[in-house]
Amino acid sequence: MRTQSVVVFLVLAAVGLARATEWWESGNYYQIYPRSFRDSDGDGIGDLNGVTEKLQYLKDIGFTGTWLSPIFKSPMVDFGYDISDFYQIHPEYGTMEDFERLIAKAKEVGIRIILDFVPNHSSDENEWFKKSVDSDPQYKDYYIWHDGKINEETGEREPPSNWGSEFRYSAWEWNDVRQQYYLHQFAVQQPDLNYRNPVVVEEMKNIIRFWLAKGVSGFRIDAVPYLFEVDLDRYNQYPDEPLTNDAEACPDPDDHCYTQHIYTQNLPETIDMVYQWREVVDTFQAEHGGDKRLLLTEAYTSFENMMLYYGNGERNGSHIPFNFDFLSNVNNASTAGTYVTHIKKWMDAMPEGVYANWVLGNHDNKRVASRFGVQRTDLINILLQTLPGHAITYNGEELGMTDVWISWEDTVDPPACNSDPEHYYDRSRDPARTPYQWDASSKAGFTSADHTWLPVSDDYKTKNALQQLRAPRSHLQIFKKLLRVRKEPSFRQGDLNIEAIDDDVIIYSRQKSDSDLYVIVLNLSGTAKTIDITKYFKLGSQAEVITTSLNSQHIDGDVVNPSAFVANPYVGTVLVAVN
Repeated sequence: MRTQSVVVFLVLAAVGLARATEWWESGNYYQIYPRSFRDSDGDGIGDLNGVTEKLQYLKDIGFTGTWLSPIFKSPMVDFGYDISDFYQIHPEYGTMEDFERLIAKAKEVGIRIILDFVPNHSSDENEWFKKSVDSDPQYKDYYIWHDGKINEETGEREPPSNWGSEFRYSAWEWNDVRQQYYLHQFAVQQPDLNYRNPVVVEEMKNIIRFWLAKGVSGFRIDAVPYLFEVDLDRYNQYPDEPLTNDAEACPDPDDHCYTQHIYTQNLPETIDMVYQWREVVDTFQAEHGGDKRLLLTEAYTSFENMMLYYGNGERNGSHIPFNFDFLSNVNNASTAGTYVTHIKKWMDAMPEGVYANWVLGNHDNKRVASRFGVQRTDLINILLQTLPGHAITYNGEELGMTDVWISWEDTVDPPACNSDPEHYYDRSRDPARTPYQWDASSKAGFTSADHTWLPVSDDYKTKNALQQLRAPRSHLQIFKKLLRVRKEPSFRQGDLNIEAIDDDVIIYSRQKSDSDLYVIVLNLSGTAKTIDITKYFKLGSQAEVITTSLNSQHIDGDVVNPSAFVANPYVGTVLVAVN
């Protein structure tokens, strides 16, 4: 029997929302995985023209901007996160002219384009790396090289340290040409750039300037914690990292979790580099005018570091440091109190004058509907869209798309391929990267080809965008309603007053002083709950249902009695006071 959770009560001013007038403020950002979004040329792979074709669809839903997972030239070992030319478009995705048309169309429809910037590493097919292998004086120190060390017992050369790759095994790889090891914190084909070389730092800043000049509205910066490693000691050596010493959680010495990454992640210099990149985009804006350019940062790091990414009180950093505290700490078993605790934690800790952000899905995690349960699809979207600040949505979450079973034979994701048939699925990111489900035609309307780079979900005929657009009620219709409602002053500028009334129910209000009072009720459990909302908020004797989950007993426009409101199982509901 579960114990009753302690009631958590919170009243928070919506920080920095006094004048939500610029395009990006309280924005709604949509992550597109281009390879799986829309194939325009029939090769089974999504492309830029496919994205351009669907920009009006995204605008009609109500998105502020979209960030594209990497589109730069790449051998596709890690599907775009291994870049061979940071200044060119990957040929499978199109040409620079296609990209320029995309920017022009986005400007026409009024949606902003944000690019995925991958600064930690390049591809081993990048000309920089090839020249570094050849010890070209300009590129010799573009990457992190080391002679390694001689094992005193065997007399054989071995890697410089025990540093491990995110994709398993050693993070050091021997190069026969240069006769040294190079560092790769991800795949062997993704050598780490050397940020202790000022020439590299300036090169990456020039990449930012180049794409800003092409018309992008900002960057999502990938894998920020990995940028710097500890410097060589006085003996020209790198130290081993301490072991995790958790045989139950991480028994395999080849796994990344086997060591504590105190020398390879989250060094202080990393935060400074984010501040430097912010200065680059701010300077570009000052020199060229136009609307605000944004930085969004991806960092699975400590909560304190996430806050530092915003800035340190003297220097500004990321506009949107992704709230991975929320993503990492709530799941399908979390109590209402856990949700509220982590919402409060972020809201309380933010510096002055910045925005909160809420993200639960992306291309690196299993899909939201699969993680939290398909029955909670609308509830989770209601939560993310009605909290203060920014909301980030991964493509397909608005439809309730779920993970797709990918066989070992069809698996292409590097960390999964580095595993084995027994364990690969838990490590694979492929299930959340399958083609977008546009309609009930062949291959879900993603392509005219008879094949796709990853399998299409079996449920595409009953779960697709066209079907949900035509239906009077659907996940997508609810999502569109939410994006319209969040433009109201109470959501853009109003306070958040939130409470977990037991283990299962979250209730909160959004209201600006002279605007409508909205109350949101989320029942996480499989049991109906009757709630007297008037004990918590002054809704009066009647309230209108603005929108609610598909499995609710109510529909939009219903008028209900707030003093005896029935919160159906797994249902979220947005109510407004009836004057």
